[in-house]
Formats: sequence, structure tokens, C-alpha cells
Amino acid sequence: MSMIATDREILTPAQLADELCVTTGHLAQLRFTGQGPRFMKLSPRAVRYRKADVEEWLDDRTKVRTE
Repeated sequence: MSMIATDREILTPAQLADELCVTTGHLAQLRFTGQGPRFMKLSPRAVRYRKADVEEWLDDRTKVRTE
């Protein structure tokens, strides 16, 4: 049994990059500029994303027309 509930699913940068069809370098740039989804820093080199935070970030970028 997992200690992490399914609503708190955690993704690695590689997993998220795969889902979004972007590179891990692009995700790193989004982290650096503060434009990407919220992330967790588990250690100096271990970055993780909560799936719920990614969904919220995507929802905030959903548009019905160009601006």
C-alpha cells in the first residue's frame, strides 16, 4: 500500500515533460523564471511536481480565444 494518496500523485520532471510533450530543459527554464507549475525541491537535485499543482497550472492557462 502506497503512503501517498492518488490525489497527491507526484511526478518527476521527466514524467511531466513526457506528459506535456516538452523537454526537461524547458521545465527547468519555467522553474527558473517562475512561470511553470509549483514544484517541490526534495534535495538540491531532486525536483518533483504534484499532479494537482500541474492540473491547476494548466487550468489557469486554458483560453477560449486569443488575447
